[in-house]
Amino acid sequence: MTTASRRWFGGRDESRRADAQAAKDAAAAAFYALDTAQRDLRISIETIAAADGSPAARQATEGFAALGRRIDEVSHVYIEAVDAHDLDRVDLEGSAAAQARQQLTRAKDELVRVQGELERFAQGLQPLLDKAETQLARVAPARERAKAALLAATGALDAARAGGFRADDLAARLAALGPELTKLNQGAALHGVQETVQRADRILRDAEAVRAEAARLPERAAEIDRRLVSLRTRAQALRHRAERVDPVLSELRRRFSAACWQDLQQVPEQAVRDVARAQERLREAGRAREEQRWADVGALVEAVRSALDASDEAVSAAQDRLTRLEAVARDPKAEVDRTRFAIRDAQRLAMAGRSVPEPRHARPLDEAVARVDRAVAGLDGRHPDYWAFLLEMADVRAAVQRVVDGIRAERGQG
Repeated sequence: MTTASRRWFGGRDESRRADAQAAKDAAAAAFYALDTAQRDLRISIETIAAADGSPAARQATEGFAALGRRIDEVSHVYIEAVDAHDLDRVDLEGSAAAQARQQLTRAKDELVRVQGELERFAQGLQPLLDKAETQLARVAPARERAKAALLAATGALDAARAGGFRADDLAARLAALGPELTKLNQGAALHGVQETVQRADRILRDAEAVRAEAARLPERAAEIDRRLVSLRTRAQALRHRAERVDPVLSELRRRFSAACWQDLQQVPEQAVRDVARAQERLREAGRAREEQRWADVGALVEAVRSALDASDEAVSAAQDRLTRLEAVARDPKAEVDRTRFAIRDAQRLAMAGRSVPEPRHARPLDEAVARVDRAVAGLDGRHPDYWAFLLEMADVRAAVQRVVDGIRAERGQG
């Protein structure tokens, strides 16, 4: 072969080598473009998965995984083509360069085709991605609010302790939020948007409750101190009142029949026992106050208040009984007139707009009239049971009121 022929073939080889190198560069660009697009899409898929547990989101994840396997296949073909041909070899023949160009071009075309599939897949994900990003936008503010609430609760707890309050229960409640905070910081990618936002809301609510209770400790302690003093004073006063029930009972026994006062016989002794028990609970409450067992103090204070209310009612009942019996003994007619007025008022209501009353209204009202008559007749005798008379009059008025309520309810519906 002549020197000119070798130069011609050499020039053609160089051209083929250059074409192969250009194909290699184009394939490399396509490979890196596909890799970048895949990484970007993976971020979108992770965003959707973190925020959306719907079937559509799961299908998107599965679709991305299938695309990933296809990308791995075409990437493998590209890498094999690159590894199969050393385009920098000095003695690279033209035929080898041409073969390299063909393989690299095919690999590049496959990479570009799969990238097109990836881009179309990404476009289809856009509604899911927009929804997921909207959901994720809730996470950061919720997390910051929760952390701010924890910080405020910690500050309030420190201030309470500086004021001499142990607040051990509040400290324990605050410490219990630690694991929840750890999960909150792990984020929506691990726990999902809904669970993360809900966890932030729980932390916010619980921390705010701790903060409020810690801030209120001084006021709460002062209020409890006032209530303890007030209950001690009330217990002492009630004890003195209980000691004065005996003269009232003596008056009842002297002036009225046994039926009027027998149920009050145990009031003085029972009241003294109840007050003594209340005073013991007050001492327990005082000890709990010193030890800052606020829940125990609150329970004891409520128990004492309820006990004193019951004793107060029992002690007052004796004097109230005497007052009412004296009034009815002086003038039974006033109680009778009050009851008969209620009956007449109900009768007028039953007759309103009618020529005859409804039997279901008339019967109980007629019975009420008869009951009043029987009760008045029962007052004859040397020692009438005025207390039974008063109870009967009250029961008659209650029965009449039920009739009135029924009539009004029926007419209101009509």
